[in-house]
Amino acid sequence: MTDLLFVYNADSGFLNGALDAFHKILSPRTYPCSLCAVTYGNTSMRSEWKDYIQSLPVKTRFLHRDEFLAEFPQLQEYPLPAAFRATGKEWQLFLSKTELDSLDLPRLMETITARLA
Repeated sequence: MTDLLFVYNADSGFLNGALDAFHKILSPRTYPCSLCAVTYGNTSMRSEWKDYIQSLPVKTRFLHRDEFLAEFPQLQEYPLPAAFRATGKEWQLFLSKTELDSLDLPRLMETITARLA
């Protein structure tokens, strides 16, 4: 079972990804996904984030907004981006949109590490 679930405030698919990349470049202040903004460069996942995720002692999973809403309709009340932690068969909010909006990459990794401890 997945222990941590990170959800982007962006839809899946090549076209959506390309549009998101342009949005981040042209108007970063209005880009709606702070999780994407800090963990991805213009075209790929930041290496420090990728290494960090691989080093975590829990399983991680990433979903786009459309995938998340289809698989977890019971969690649709939470604003995105967000992260959730599995506790048995239940999911609990792990990082809220407000928290993610205020974190840069180093602080995001520090916060995750502290909350997993």
